[in-house]
Amino acid sequence: MDIYKINDIAELIRDNSYVGRGIVIGCTEDGKKACSAYFIMGRSENSRNRIFAEHDGVLYTEPFDPSKVEDPSLIIYAAMRKLGGRLIVTNGDQTDTIYEGLKKGESFQDALKTREFEPDKPNFTPRISGMLTFEKGGFTYEMSILKSADEIGSACNRYNFSYTPLPGLGHFIHTYICDGNPIPTFCGEPERVAIPNDIDEFCEGLWGALNEDNKISLYVRYTDIETGAEENRLINKNK
Repeated sequence: MDIYKINDIAELIRDNSYVGRGIVIGCTEDGKKACSAYFIMGRSENSRNRIFAEHDGVLYTEPFDPSKVEDPSLIIYAAMRKLGGRLIVTNGDQTDTIYEGLKKGESFQDALKTREFEPDKPNFTPRISGMLTFEKGGFTYEMSILKSADEIGSACNRYNFSYTPLPGLGHFIHTYICDGNPIPTFCGEPERVAIPNDIDEFCEGLWGALNEDNKISLYVRYTDIETGAEENRLINKNK
């Protein structure tokens, strides 16, 4: 087993019908841009009735057809937002928890200590989060997953990862291993994936590999590390 292997993200997910929601953070091959990406999938009509929308630099999940919304509590939230030199991306309303914690001087990890996995028994979907910190012409990034300790949700296990970016390397964390009932949650460290220089190459490869029936939306942002200039791609299955 090569623990330093860098995978093609499309190859990791192409034959997997349900990896749930996923976050990718890393650095392009030329070392010039930071990549941050987030996608959502869904099995129920309520989950599939969503789109991504960007307002004032904040990425939101929104209903595609508001008349069909059944329960907005776990599916409608700010998924990506900035505070100063920090970019937060998560799979739930813990985006706002981290944002408010940072404003109070808390760290990424400290803010997440107030949160647990989602209360969607029997799946107990993990909360996955990431944050990029830009400073002095460079950046670092952190990732987190909050998981149920057992099948009845009696306790929360917290796993945190901190990274120094390396050219061409990203880390990929997602909520589920595969489809199931209940759905098995992600295990182990975030997976090592390749980050190409071309945002469209990355975006098209990832979107094209997600299961056609269950994929909903994808957002990818490349940030120039030196200038802060941003290049974004947003894809919604519902149009």
